[in-house]
Amino acid sequence: MATPLQHVRPPVHPLTENVQTDQGIVVVIEVPDGLAKPYLDNQGRIWVKQGSDKRHVTSREELQRMFQRSGLVYADVVPVAGTSIEDIDDKAFTAYFTRRYGESSEFSNLTREQLLQNLGLGDGLELNLAGLMLFGRNPQRWRPAFEVKAVAFPGTALHDTRYLDSEDIKGALLEQFRGAFAFIKRNLHHVQHGRSFNTLGELEIPETALEELLVNALIHRDYFTSASVRLMVFADRVEIVSPGHLPDSLSAEDIRRGKTIRRNPTLTEHASHILPYRGMGSGIPRALEAWPRIDLVDDPSGNQFSVIVWRPEAEWLGATPPVTDQVTDQVTDQVTDQVTDQVSPEVARLLNSLEGEMTRAELQDILGLKHLPHFRNAYLRPALNAGLIEQTIPDKPNSRLQKYRLTTAGKQWVKK
Repeated sequence: MATPLQHVRPPVHPLTENVQTDQGIVVVIEVPDGLAKPYLDNQGRIWVKQGSDKRHVTSREELQRMFQRSGLVYADVVPVAGTSIEDIDDKAFTAYFTRRYGESSEFSNLTREQLLQNLGLGDGLELNLAGLMLFGRNPQRWRPAFEVKAVAFPGTALHDTRYLDSEDIKGALLEQFRGAFAFIKRNLHHVQHGRSFNTLGELEIPETALEELLVNALIHRDYFTSASVRLMVFADRVEIVSPGHLPDSLSAEDIRRGKTIRRNPTLTEHASHILPYRGMGSGIPRALEAWPRIDLVDDPSGNQFSVIVWRPEAEWLGATPPVTDQVTDQVTDQVTDQVTDQVSPEVARLLNSLEGEMTRAELQDILGLKHLPHFRNAYLRPALNAGLIEQTIPDKPNSRLQKYRLTTAGKQWVKK
C-alpha cells in the first residue's frame, strides 16, 4: 500500500512530535525546507501554492525560474541556438582577455573556440547567453528583448503621452551601460555646488549611485524573462525597472544591507572586469550611501524589481503643477469617461483604498508607502488634479485636520 510520502519525488522526511493538550494528544508534523527543489508528485508534476488553493506549473518560463532558484540551471550559460564564434566582437574580446589574463597566459595558445569554452562563454560550437551579451557584435539579433528602453517624461506620470527623449539602447552590456548612463546624464540637471560659473557642474544625483544601480539592473536581471530593462526619467525621479523579482527569500531590506544571490554567476564574474561592478553585494549599499533617497520595490506578481531614485526637490518642484484644492462639483458622464481612461495604476490603488474620509497619513499607511514625495506626486496630486478625490477642508489645504474623500467622478470610477 502506497503512503503519501511515496507520492513525492525525491522523498521528504517529515518530523513528528506528540503534544499533550487538554483535549488530548495532538500530532505536530513539520516538513523541513529541502535541498532537492523543485519536488515532483508521482506523475512528474510540480505544484505551487496559489492563495488558499494550489496549481501545477505548466509554463516553460516558470519551470526555468524554479530550476534557476534551485541552482540546477542558470540562464546565462544556456546556449544561444544559431550563434557561433563569428558573432563575437573580436576586438572587444581580445582587449578583455589581454587586460585580465595577459598575452603570455597559459590560455594564449588555445583557439578562440577553446578559449570561450574554458571561460564558460560557450560550448565550443555556440555562444551561451553570457558570451553573447558580453562580447556579441549584435546580441539583439538573437535576443531582441535584451536591451534598455529609455524614456524621459516632462512630468511625474507614467501614462503621460508626451515625452522629452526616447531611445532603445542596444548592443553588448558595456554599450548598454554607456548608452543608458549617457541618457540619464543628458536628461538630468547639472548643479554648480560651489563650482565656478564656467564649469559644467555636477550631476544633481551622484554619478556613483546611478552607475551602481544601472550595473545591478543589467547584471542581476532575470534573463529567463523575455523583457527589456526600462529606464524612465521623470520630473521628480529616475526609475530603473528590471525583469524578474528578487530571487528566493531575498527582500528589499536584505539587499539594502548588502545580502545578495548571484542569479547569473558566469555573466557576473566576467562583467566585474568590464563594467564598473564591485560585487559582494556592495552595489546597493554604496548607492544608498551616495544618495539615500532611493526606494527599492520588489513586485513578485508583476515579476519585476524597481529602483526609484528621487531627484532633489529644488530642481523640479517649481515646474510641477500646483495641487488643485477645489474641484468641480458636477462632473458629466463624458468627463468621467475621459478621466477613467487616464487613471494610472497608482491613482487606481488610491481610489480603491479610500473609504469615507481619510487623512494623508492613513492613506500612506494603507498603501504601504513610506516616501512622502512619491505618495504626493504619484498618487495624491494626480487624483486631486483629475477631480477624482477632494479635500474636506479646501480653504485650508495645509490644515492638520485635512482629510480626503472620493468625488462623484471618483465614486463612479470605483463602481466601474
